[in-house]
Amino acid sequence: MFVWLTEELREYLPPLRVFRYVSFRVIAAMLTALAISFVLHPWFIRRLQSRQIGQVVRKDGPESHYSKAGTPTMGGSLVVFAVVVATILWADWSNAFVWAALTITVSFAVIGFIDDYLKIRYRNTKGLPGRYKLLLQFLVAGGVLWALMNQEPALLTSEIFFPFVSAEKFSLVLPGLVFIFFAVIVIAGTSNAVNLTDGLDGLAIGPVMIAATAFMLLAYCAGTILQLPMEGADGQLQYHTFNIAQYLHLPPVPGANELAIFAASILGAGVGFLWFNTFPAQVFMGDVGSLALGGAIGILAVLTKNEFLSVIICGLFVVEALSVIIQTTSYKLTGKRVFRMAPIHHHFEKLGWQEPKIVVRFWIVSIMLALIGLASLKVR
Repeated sequence: MFVWLTEELREYLPPLRVFRYVSFRVIAAMLTALAISFVLHPWFIRRLQSRQIGQVVRKDGPESHYSKAGTPTMGGSLVVFAVVVATILWADWSNAFVWAALTITVSFAVIGFIDDYLKIRYRNTKGLPGRYKLLLQFLVAGGVLWALMNQEPALLTSEIFFPFVSAEKFSLVLPGLVFIFFAVIVIAGTSNAVNLTDGLDGLAIGPVMIAATAFMLLAYCAGTILQLPMEGADGQLQYHTFNIAQYLHLPPVPGANELAIFAASILGAGVGFLWFNTFPAQVFMGDVGSLALGGAIGILAVLTKNEFLSVIICGLFVVEALSVIIQTTSYKLTGKRVFRMAPIHHHFEKLGWQEPKIVVRFWIVSIMLALIGLASLKVR
């Protein structure tokens, strides 16, 4: 919004030119989302308590979780609100990527809200059946990607790239519908993997912020072309065009740098939420938050052309999801469990690890994976 409001005034008020720079708006969006999340959460938690919107705990879960029953949940709805407001205030409204990311995030939040509402309304942990949840996610993600590819074909191509391989030397072009199906799996898979990870105080929001930071850097690099002042041979000041994506051998995505503002909003809103979600949690994210933020990370991976790299950056979420798949498959085929309990963070609880220790160690693993993913910026 501020980009549009200051556009006509920049000529008369030179300081307003700072609004042109994505780097400035990234910081501003992060601080805006942080302020909204941090300031409003105490009021929001009181509202949740007054309406008795509390967590429903699994009866077959760890015994240490029984005391968490009734803790205010659906705090992720305020996180999503902070992300949306900060992005709308600081991003360029003419950028189709921004609206695609916001549509996925808000739509997945609605799906999560329905799931949370059913759990609270009927006081059980079943909520919205998984097949309906997946169907809605596939329809929303597929519709957004189809519209983007048809209305703005130059923005989103069906080309996919691989980590640690130069984008200029090798890529794979998929048929349009095949790419959409692949991208939808990435988005829905990431969304549900984050949802599965959200089982301990602060466990999900930490890796979400780490992944958002990584994609913020990737989005900025993929879409930014700098004009660097240099002294010419005649002594006159000249400007040299520097394409960051070309220099780093990344897939260039014009306009993707605006997604850095969206990713920064996730980081800021996440920090504000973590203040109240850290052990012992005063509020839980709920499916309204985990599905939305997972979808947000997934669409960032797709729009910046880092679908396969996201497997590394979001490696913790991948492991959590795989642990559930392995556990379920093993039990159905052999009647035996591989883990004491799935997702895998509950396995470590059953081994006697304290909750804060699991959370911090999982964060450390997430940081290391994100650093490995970012190493691909130079190792190509």
